[in-house]
Amino acid sequence: MSPTDFRAAGAEVDDLAQRLAPLDLPARLTLIAREVPGRLVFTTSLGIEDQVLTHALAMAKLAGTRVEIATLDTGRLFPETYETWVESEAAYGIRILAYVPERAAEEAFVREEGINGFRRSVAARQACCGFRKVEPLGRALDSAAGWLTGLRAGQSANRVATPLAAYDAERGLVKLNPLADWTRERIDLFVRENFVPYNALHDRGFPSIGCAPCTRAVKVGEPERAGRWWWEQEDKKECGLHVGHPGAAVQPGQEAAVFEPAPATRQPEFAR
Repeated sequence: MSPTDFRAAGAEVDDLAQRLAPLDLPARLTLIAREVPGRLVFTTSLGIEDQVLTHALAMAKLAGTRVEIATLDTGRLFPETYETWVESEAAYGIRILAYVPERAAEEAFVREEGINGFRRSVAARQACCGFRKVEPLGRALDSAAGWLTGLRAGQSANRVATPLAAYDAERGLVKLNPLADWTRERIDLFVRENFVPYNALHDRGFPSIGCAPCTRAVKVGEPERAGRWWWEQEDKKECGLHVGHPGAAVQPGQEAAVFEPAPATRQPEFAR
């Protein structure tokens, strides 16, 4: 079967999502590699879901060949995230490509807002995410035909409708989420059974890991992404990478409220 031209979008992408649904992860990745023509890019945050995808791509011999693996090195990542990066490259014999913020944009932001000025308001935080994440992502995906992510529907209320495949009209590519229907328990089991390297912060109460100043451990009973931008209200937990119009106006009541992280009380979900 010849690859499909997904630039027409619509029914073709819906059909691909339906074909992916009954398959296991290796078969999903094989189908994606075969059916989506052109450049494929997997953007990894080096979090646990993305580590599962990195492992699966490497085992399928797609990593670094058919599928480029890239990460957004924001300059504010945890040391443990960089350690995971190094360990992953060594374990799988791959190179994870780095996309970094434009120097002028970073310098201007820090000069105008201060080193942690993103805590002043949601608008300031979105501006920080804009030059640290959204703009580098645009460069990573430039000319790409397909974008693979580790998004899961169970990660947050904002992501509950995450499909296995969808056409991203703003970027002009197919967005592919092979783990969309996986649970966190399934992710953890896969990591244990396959000895997948993962970020040590996951054992310290961090189910979701972003930049160091913007992520804390979650408390018992909190959603997985409650530790992201913890000073903001619960309904604003995205950085702009996975939503349309990342520069949308800030809604009333979304301004920063507190400036100190809550104590880490969640117990590790699993240990190596």
